[in-house]
Amino acid sequence: MSAAHVLIEIEDGVGTLTLNRPDKLNAFIGEMRSEIARGIETLGADDGVRAVIITGTGRAFCAGADVKYLTRLIETRAVDEAVALVEAGRRVAAAIRGMPKPVIAAVNGPAAGGGANLALACDLRLASETASIGQTFNRIGLHPDWGGTYAVPRLVGPARAAELFFFAEMVPAAECERIGLVNRVVPADELMPLARDWARRLARKPTLPLRLAKQAVQRSLSSSFEEMLDYETAAQKACFESADALEGVRAFVDKRPPRFGSGGEVENPATTEAGTRV
Repeated sequence: MSAAHVLIEIEDGVGTLTLNRPDKLNAFIGEMRSEIARGIETLGADDGVRAVIITGTGRAFCAGADVKYLTRLIETRAVDEAVALVEAGRRVAAAIRGMPKPVIAAVNGPAAGGGANLALACDLRLASETASIGQTFNRIGLHPDWGGTYAVPRLVGPARAAELFFFAEMVPAAECERIGLVNRVVPADELMPLARDWARRLARKPTLPLRLAKQAVQRSLSSSFEEMLDYETAAQKACFESADALEGVRAFVDKRPPRFGSGGEVENPATTEAGTRV
């Protein structure tokens, strides 16, 4: 499947969404944000896709908004159209966060503004040595969006987040790894092989525990210790009742690789007495 500036490929249980506007460093323009959202939602709804990679074509991951396009909106005071762009970015970030599958950003080059926060919305981030990430919004008088104000403080802490937002500088890949913006930095020619390896490994895992672990990471940031213990109980109960748990323990006893299927989803989400849903 492809749209004007977004390519989608599915292979071996891995869906890859590629931003494809390399002559403009994959900067967002027109319907591109909505194309990304639709692509992510399509991959999220496809039962044959068990892990997702997001990357860019050419030498950049994504330069954020196309400034010439923004200039027209600002000069003509097209506020409604500008807000629609922000809402489209919000839809993308929400689709990634709400997807029950792991999402890997393969940051192949500069990721600025909304492009940075597209990467930071993902569950895991791999970066090329040539990559950089920047909250560059105030360089053109704008404010962070695409969920950046949620993601960045949680990844690097409030003081470092303020530094990144205030100074709006591009952060080199090695520094991104040091402060926790990315999981791993590798040479450029190793980036996509590593991203595909991680995605294929995740695609072979049982889907239910991965979905619940993704939710657990998200919940833990705003939940108490007792609330997370309740969540763990509910999640573990759901897993105990799944076909994949049965396959997993039998494979372990038989000393063979497990053959996980659809995840053995229970019809109704598990609920503890305290009302914790998973």
